[in-house]
Amino acid sequence: MITVSDYLKKRFGTKVYRIALAGGHTCPNRDGTCGTRGCIFCSSSGSGDFVPSPSLGIDRQIDEAEKTVAAKGAKAFIAYFQSFTATYRDDGSLEERIRAALRRDEIVGVSVATRPDCLPAETIDRLAKLNRIKPVWVELGLQTVSDTTAEYIRRGYPTSTYFAAVKALRERELEVITHIILGLPGESEEDMLSSVKAAVNAGSKGIKLQLLQILTDSDLYAEYLAGKVRPMEEDEYFSLLRRCLPLLAEDTVLYRLTGDGSKKTLAAPKWCADKRRVLNRVNTLLRDAAYANDCM
Repeated sequence: MITVSDYLKKRFGTKVYRIALAGGHTCPNRDGTCGTRGCIFCSSSGSGDFVPSPSLGIDRQIDEAEKTVAAKGAKAFIAYFQSFTATYRDDGSLEERIRAALRRDEIVGVSVATRPDCLPAETIDRLAKLNRIKPVWVELGLQTVSDTTAEYIRRGYPTSTYFAAVKALRERELEVITHIILGLPGESEEDMLSSVKAAVNAGSKGIKLQLLQILTDSDLYAEYLAGKVRPMEEDEYFSLLRRCLPLLAEDTVLYRLTGDGSKKTLAAPKWCADKRRVLNRVNTLLRDAAYANDCM
């Protein structure tokens, strides 16, 4: 396992920052194809709480995003098309947006957030072509390998679609990053560990582990108010992470262990809003994991 900061610095020779961009996309779980209300945990912004307005255009969005980290001396960036499903019903406009980002010298690569069921062959062809210019990574929202849980959260596709997408992307030499949510209703620790194992074994280069957050503008909030959802406690979550990390391959890139949501809409668990405290525990966890690896 290697942390994303170390991986990017080793690959590009400098510290690299990710900047979230909006491409004006929607989702099959929003437009009526799979559903109209999104996944049960998804906010109204489609996981894009911190992205700018797509009406600004890519160059303006990048300019604005770079200003926010200018004080840190940031000089290299990953352009992250984050909100909703970036490849859904792609007519070639995504390629135009990615090319606009890649023309800028400070943009060293692009990451595209999407769903495994929204990657037709022509879209993969476009991404593979762009990947020859600068690195293009594809982030897939798996969340869980349990089809039972997937039905409850309204994911909208069977797990077999995820495995087929990873295979197709890897065949075109595109790196895959997989999103997994820990703490989904009804799942045991073994269920969650199975999701991590499956993503690693499928060939996912990167892993994002996200604590389930209950947001007031998601349908999960009603389930929470009805007492049907129990958010994970802090110690419980970090205990689970200690079991997850050894499952990652030596070259697996760890992109996330927590996740940021809007404090304005966070209903539970409240402890995850204390970012400094959470990051301190994450750093301690990673140091312990590195020490354990050195002793093996």
